[in-house]
Amino acid sequence: MNPIQKKKLKAQAHPLNPVVIIGQAGLTEAVIKEINVALDAHELIKVKIRAERDERTTIREQICAQTKAELVQSIGQVAVIYRLNPKK
Repeated sequence: MNPIQKKKLKAQAHPLNPVVIIGQAGLTEAVIKEINVALDAHELIKVKIRAERDERTTIREQICAQTKAELVQSIGQVAVIYRLNPKK
């Protein structure tokens, strides 16, 4: 993804609310499944990660690896994730 595409996606993501919130239980299979469903439906989503800074980085990397998505932006507890849906 080039910087121009990222800039467009950041602008599109700005008004969005987090679709998935990761809490005390952390990143579980159910959460990954829900993220996959949301990515299939919307392509661009926000995920709120309630964890310490180091844990958030690890969780973001795991989400992107397990869902084959790309991290567009991360500010504090909110991560913006994008995955192209070929069916759209």
